[in-house]
Amino acid sequence: MDHHRRSDPRLTQPGRGAGERAALILALMISLICGAVVAGMLWSTGAKADRELAAHRHQVRATTTGPAKEPPVAAWYGSTSRAVAPAVWEQPEHVRRSGAIHVPPRTPQGRTVTIWVDDTGTPARPPGSAADRALTAGAGGGVATASVGAIGAGVLVLVRRRTEVRRLAVWEQEWEQVEPVWSGRLRRGKAPGTDDD
Repeated sequence: MDHHRRSDPRLTQPGRGAGERAALILALMISLICGAVVAGMLWSTGAKADRELAAHRHQVRATTTGPAKEPPVAAWYGSTSRAVAPAVWEQPEHVRRSGAIHVPPRTPQGRTVTIWVDDTGTPARPPGSAADRALTAGAGGGVATASVGAIGAGVLVLVRRRTEVRRLAVWEQEWEQVEPVWSGRLRRGKAPGTDDD
């Protein structure tokens, strides 16, 4: 029976492969569009947040009042260690401030470094850069593209399996009617689909 199933023209329809390719291309295009939309939204949102943050961030010059001390491993930034040193600086309104700031390792006492402070003169992280926004937008867009693509591919696989199951069920029903006649098992006076016993 497997030989006849493989050779049945209804199971190898010529337009079926083209339809599946078109559906796959459509799913890919939709996932790329969704990824681009998400990346654009993340870029816009990040740019707005960075502009608002930049309005409350200021660069000032600080002078270390003691040598740098290496922080514990938990305080490292990425793969680069940032030491901590006591320092003095003036906030934008020329009010003198002091405290601990992040400096390169082995920074000596008396070294002048540039730091970012907020409106109160407290050391703060700098506003995000275009490179940071691009990285965030690209990562978010990539995740969205992959997610939508995986969902689309899953739907296509599910539809294909269900279609195949229905097609095979119809073929089996038709084969039960045709096989006795085709194989010669049908005796005279017996209707197709009846038992010979």
